[in-house]
Amino acid sequence: RRNREVGRPFIEHQLEIMDFYVALQCEVVRRGDLQLIPPDELVRDFPDQTFAAQNPFALRAQVTHNGVMHEIGVVPDLAFGLRFPDGSRRCFLVEIDRGTMPVVRSDFQQSSFARKMQGYLSASAARQHERRFGWKAFRVVTVTTDAFRLASMTDALGDIRVPMSPGPSLFFFTTRADIGANGVLNGGWIDGNRRPADLA
Repeated sequence: RRNREVGRPFIEHQLEIMDFYVALQCEVVRRGDLQLIPPDELVRDFPDQTFAAQNPFALRAQVTHNGVMHEIGVVPDLAFGLRFPDGSRRCFLVEIDRGTMPVVRSDFQQSSFARKMQGYLSASAARQHERRFGWKAFRVVTVTTDAFRLASMTDALGDIRVPMSPGPSLFFFTTRADIGANGVLNGGWIDGNRRPADLA
């Protein structure tokens, strides 16, 4: 019944997530020197308690904002890994942003992309990715609507301070247009410090 009642925004968001994932799969096949690690394979390597979780990629973090402690959850839209010829791998959590959530809000209790980024940074600082996923490191990749919104995100990220976190380098950003022009792997990515970045 719930599936029958979902609205158009949810359906469009799910389609955009799958568009991204299918494009990624196709590019990895074309490259030939990479192996895509799908979400279910990543989960198989997780500790047992994470494997059994309802959403195994969900993270919860304690976040301090204006001196007040909040506990918030972040749930990525997708997760994947890339395995390289030398056997090393990179792991990614994906956010497909449709521009419907404010980047910043005056009320921290309300959802915003800045709040989500602070959640990821706090989870990373607490080494949750090591305990829950068994990952040494990861990156959060965000595909957003346009360059203006991307700039708003990196501006907001520059104002967030989380001790013991990787800081802005935890995040990669690009736009749908850049992915359309360049593909997913080399899709005009920049990191949170506005430096060029590639997934592979």
